[in-house]
Amino acid sequence: MIILGLNTHHADSSAAIFKDGELIAATEEERFTRVKHWAGFPAQAIQFCLDETNTTLEDIDFITIGRDTKAKLGRKVLFALKNLKTGTSLLKNRIENRKDITSLADQFAEAFGCSPDMINQKLINVEHHRAHLASTFYASPFKESAIMSIDGSGDFSTVMLAQGKGSKIIVLDSIDYPVSLGFIYTAFTHFLGFPHYGDEYKVMGLAPYGNPTLVDKVRKLVT
Repeated sequence: MIILGLNTHHADSSAAIFKDGELIAATEEERFTRVKHWAGFPAQAIQFCLDETNTTLEDIDFITIGRDTKAKLGRKVLFALKNLKTGTSLLKNRIENRKDITSLADQFAEAFGCSPDMINQKLINVEHHRAHLASTFYASPFKESAIMSIDGSGDFSTVMLAQGKGSKIIVLDSIDYPVSLGFIYTAFTHFLGFPHYGDEYKVMGLAPYGNPTLVDKVRKLVT
């Protein structure tokens, strides 16, 4: 089985190909566009992965997207009704972004000259945090594990807790937008002088070189 996995229309757009569960090619679109954290359809990254693995789109069994616009739809609508100003803006952005995701077959057709119907038959949407959970558990040596994903926000979740068992991931609980440790982390990076969304990795890289002298203050702030 050959799977083409995509991070598309989101920061750090990228592509990867798995064959029988083994990663055989992966790259980010920014390597070709030379634009840091480039977001959009990763056409060049896809072509690179196909070329590296001597694979065609016809050979691909499934094309997976780390987003599912239908996830937690009821909770999204409820939030929008309770928070009209914020909710309306959120829904507007999501609707616009959904157009990009739902038109993927057409974007494939334009970039690669293939049939949109063929692409639609292969497309599978994976809820954002479930994709995060899978990326760490399936790549680990463990047959059973507790798994946790913490993010700014993805498909309306900000944290997801799960149990990994063999080839299955069982979601136990999740926290919904706008309660987000990820947003607090981003706020801290801005406070430290990193102004751009996506610079969190720099602070993550610096963290091991420091000493945890402000843990109590940060804990109070988070609470």
